[in-house]
Amino acid sequence: MKLGYQDVGSLTLLKSTPVDRRKAAWLYQQFIVSKTTSLKKSHVGLTFIRESDIWDKSFTERAPKLGGLIEFYRSPARVQWTPTGNNVPDYPKLAQLWWQNIGDASSGAKTPQAAMDALAAAQDSVMERLEKSGVQGACGPKLNKKETAEYWYKKAEKDGTIAPQRKLANEKPKGETIDYDTLIKSWPASPPKRAEAK
Repeated sequence: MKLGYQDVGSLTLLKSTPVDRRKAAWLYQQFIVSKTTSLKKSHVGLTFIRESDIWDKSFTERAPKLGGLIEFYRSPARVQWTPTGNNVPDYPKLAQLWWQNIGDASSGAKTPQAAMDALAAAQDSVMERLEKSGVQGACGPKLNKKETAEYWYKKAEKDGTIAPQRKLANEKPKGETIDYDTLIKSWPASPPKRAEAK
């Protein structure tokens, strides 16, 4: 993860779905990502899937009431966020593991680190089974070989990436308010690419 993340979801058509129902689903998918529908959904949910929604005049008018959301999405800072990337394989199973382990950390049954280690091991196990079974074909997970945390820290330093990072000497520093104008000056100079969804 870099500086922020937003998962706006995706749509999937299964090969096993009868053709007539796949055609209907395809029409529905086209409808929900169409410009007018997408713009309405953006206003209601404030999650954007089309570049045109971000730059629509209705959001220019609404921007002062949205606390910097529109300015952020129109800024070069947006490209510093981690994209959604590939969908999670077997999300229902992995999500179940997530909540079990978060529950252990929240209740105090495990330390946060122990809970995250247990979560990582459990999710790796599920993905390893998926990879070996080949049930998801080319879209299935392909796990890296296990490495130490130090290996990943050094790789991030070598590659110049932001994550993962070593533990800080002070993991809970005092909160700090950053002046808005200073924050804007910290954004990269080049604007994000405006790729329109088709």
